[in-house]
Amino acid sequence: MILSDFDLRAYLNSGRLKITPFSEEIVRENGVDLRLGSNYCIIVDSGEVFDMSKHDDLNKYYECGEAEQLILKPNKRYLLHTLEYIAVPPELMGFVELRSTFARLGLMIPPTIIDGGFEGQVTIELLSTSFPVVLRTGIRFLHVVFSKLTTPISKPYRGKYQGQRGVRLPILKDHLNSVGS
Repeated sequence: MILSDFDLRAYLNSGRLKITPFSEEIVRENGVDLRLGSNYCIIVDSGEVFDMSKHDDLNKYYECGEAEQLILKPNKRYLLHTLEYIAVPPELMGFVELRSTFARLGLMIPPTIIDGGFEGQVTIELLSTSFPVVLRTGIRFLHVVFSKLTTPISKPYRGKYQGQRGVRLPILKDHLNSVGS
């Protein structure tokens, strides 16, 4: 069941779903709009092979910074984050989409899910379009549709990205033992 604006307000008012900082304008008909934070990382073009089984220096694959205004370079991949810090109860999960205005400009994000029990700012990958686009901190950028699960999750999310703030680069330690298995 997808939550309506009425359901979302009830979850927010009860404190079961937390969004900080909260602004009434982010509650939409069937979801919430999350705003853009100020940290970013550009994924660097490189011919160097990245090996997940080694402790490679991730900084050589990303150029990171902070800006109130970011001019997206054409056809580049970025990691961005939400201004809001969210806490999702175990009976909900969220589908993250780009707001349609940005999609109509040719910007794209991969399918992204927010698990029940997740808490933190959301890091999102963005593929820019074929021309430069200016993004400003605080703009309503993502739309999250929350769905109520048929039963609460028995093991709510407590993974390596729990509590994240700003852009979080990949944490690979969990993958090192599973590569090639």
